[in-house]
Amino acid sequence: MPTLSPLNRFPRLMQEDMVARLRENYRANHCRVMGLSNRDEALAYCAEVRGKIARVFGPWPEETPLNLRVTGELDRGAYRVRKLLFDSRPGFTVSANLYLPQGGRGPRPAVLFPCGHSWLAKAYDRYQECVQALARLGYVVLSFDPVGQGERLQYPDGKGESLFGPGPTYPSVKEHNAMDRTLALTGDWIGRWFIWDGIRALDVLLEQPEVDPARVGVTGCSGGGTMTAYAVACDPRFTMAAPSCWVSSWYHNMLNEEPLDAEQCPPGILAAGLEQSDLLLARAPNPVILLTEGQDFFDQRGSLEAFERIRHVYRLLDAEDAAAYYVGSGTHGYWQGAREAMCAFFNRHAGVSAPSPEGAQILEEPEALRCTPTGQVSDLPDVKCVPAFTAARSRELAAKRGEPMGNDLRSRVQSLLRLPKRHGPPDYRILRPWNARSYARPHANQSVLETDPRYGAQAIVTKLEDEWRTARPLRGGPAALLYLPHLSSDQELREDRRIRELEAANCAFFACDYRGIGESRPDTCRPDSFFGMYGNDYHYAAYATLLGESYVAWRVHDVLCTLDWMASFGYDQIHLAAQGWGTLPGALAAVLDQRIRQVTLIHAPASFSALAEAPMQSWPFSAMLPGVLEAFDLPDVYRELAASTELRLLDPWAAKMAEEQPPGRGQSPSG
Repeated sequence: MPTLSPLNRFPRLMQEDMVARLRENYRANHCRVMGLSNRDEALAYCAEVRGKIARVFGPWPEETPLNLRVTGELDRGAYRVRKLLFDSRPGFTVSANLYLPQGGRGPRPAVLFPCGHSWLAKAYDRYQECVQALARLGYVVLSFDPVGQGERLQYPDGKGESLFGPGPTYPSVKEHNAMDRTLALTGDWIGRWFIWDGIRALDVLLEQPEVDPARVGVTGCSGGGTMTAYAVACDPRFTMAAPSCWVSSWYHNMLNEEPLDAEQCPPGILAAGLEQSDLLLARAPNPVILLTEGQDFFDQRGSLEAFERIRHVYRLLDAEDAAAYYVGSGTHGYWQGAREAMCAFFNRHAGVSAPSPEGAQILEEPEALRCTPTGQVSDLPDVKCVPAFTAARSRELAAKRGEPMGNDLRSRVQSLLRLPKRHGPPDYRILRPWNARSYARPHANQSVLETDPRYGAQAIVTKLEDEWRTARPLRGGPAALLYLPHLSSDQELREDRRIRELEAANCAFFACDYRGIGESRPDTCRPDSFFGMYGNDYHYAAYATLLGESYVAWRVHDVLCTLDWMASFGYDQIHLAAQGWGTLPGALAAVLDQRIRQVTLIHAPASFSALAEAPMQSWPFSAMLPGVLEAFDLPDVYRELAASTELRLLDPWAAKMAEEQPPGRGQSPSG
């Protein structure tokens, strides 16, 4: 018999749901900004944006000694390159190159250069060209390695490479996402680490006696463009900015199925009603130029509309000349035309009369710019990597939160999930029945439940039948089994031995593909990208955080709506069985819903703290519940379920989920 492919009839469900959510925010933001009509309204709006940004991005760590040290210097005639190390946090060392022009008199204008997502970071050719051009014009420039790049790998293999693979295949951005997966559990966000590095780098720059603090710019490309916008939004000391190849809109990125790096998704920023243009409006009317490329994957439509909003506010503030837009003919990157546009713009606003066209440049070998003996700060004594900080924070939170139970636990779960109100059973439609899927029962009816009709999210529920039915489920009950799959109800009902044993139970059997799984598993972004570090499963989970929500919470809502729907047919004494990824929404729903009398969890994670404290882990970002370890952990949930239901935990999966045990190869529920 030929192998059946898993059913997947709604692969665009998550994409259309998310586009609807982000379009709503985008249009509201556009109307709000373009509706400003005078100077006072513009100033009030910018102040409001600053307040929202402080809440979204903060709070910041304590300022601690920089422990600045010089490890070497290069003399290149027109400028010197000083090799620096400093600590943005105790034990967290940043590698940086300080470009100091020679000749002339100070004080000089200065520029902070946060690097984009190049494996080589500050040593990347395009970035060297940019900082050299500025130094030759008389700017003091500080270029520093972002966390996970250059000399700051956070998952070093001990041989100068990342555990995620050798350069130049961009394992650095994989490190960013890996760090964020576990930081999120503790209520943190990797972008906050990036920004704080930049704030402390600015402290280093302003400590230089050659620097004029009244003329300080910031520019970077791609991920450095992100950090440029963040820097302006979060630190008032910058007086001018030139983000390159990033500013568009989160809405256009979603529209074009463009996944972003974890640091490019500030948790809750869309819930605050903001868009990317607001990051720059926070400091209006400080001079800003948007640098874009016509062939970039960041959408020109979004960039132009962002500039339209910025220019409108600047016009109201009588500073229209302080906002500029450049579009080149190239692809993604900091190309010469953009660099010259940036230099000319900075020169005009910093009062520099030197010509902006680039002269001849001599690029350094990466080894020449190294600040450390081995090329990795992690080899220095008393230096810690982000995973070590995360593990320590997880242990601190465990000591603080105690062991919540009963109503206290339920209150914490509800507070964290922030589930929408439900108003009775959801509307649904009935699909044509199946009779050739090789389930344990001969027939299957399917219903599509509208779990979030506002945006279009749905749960696809299968009910196994002994007889052919084309209508709604017959009233029955009260006992029923509800199965939540790891990846696909259809495939697991056919192929998983444990689940086939559950199907044979003497009660009504339902299976629910919650959103993003099984029938609605996305086919977006890139072909076969579902499991990728930048695949579509990650894509929608990351954008959920922008909305101040989580994929886990949405899936819990789908399960609770399914229970409401089942109860409308008389099924209100439920045995909930779940496997793998499905165990998380299943366990949390079971804590909240007393209709669940029995719980079987196969391959559930033992605890969120184990994931946060593991050096590396393979559970997806869509399974991470942001801030959970500030409130409770899974052992609290399991303890509560053991007290209130008949609970079976079978073959828990540890941090290396995918390497532990594929579904369907463990013991049967009865064993």
